[in-house]
Amino acid sequence: MPNVRPECLRPADDGWEPPTAAEVREIIAETGLTGSGVARFLGISSKGSRVIRRWAGGEDQIPYSAWALLCDRAGYRRIWEPREE
Repeated sequence: MPNVRPECLRPADDGWEPPTAAEVREIIAETGLTGSGVARFLGISSKGSRVIRRWAGGEDQIPYSAWALLCDRAGYRRIWEPREE
């Protein structure tokens, strides 16, 4: 499993912490998509590649919804669902 902090893999209302730029890059790599592929997957506008670069570069924080979808695409459990304990 990639080095992604457990706090980044929680539901938004259960202690989620935004990922670092390195964690965003790692999850994107795990999806197997290019930057433009990520933008298409997330339904981001024609300037989507620039948005993805800003997330991966740490210039902007990735929204929870985009992060959750990328984690799902990368093969993680659906982080928006509560964990069974």
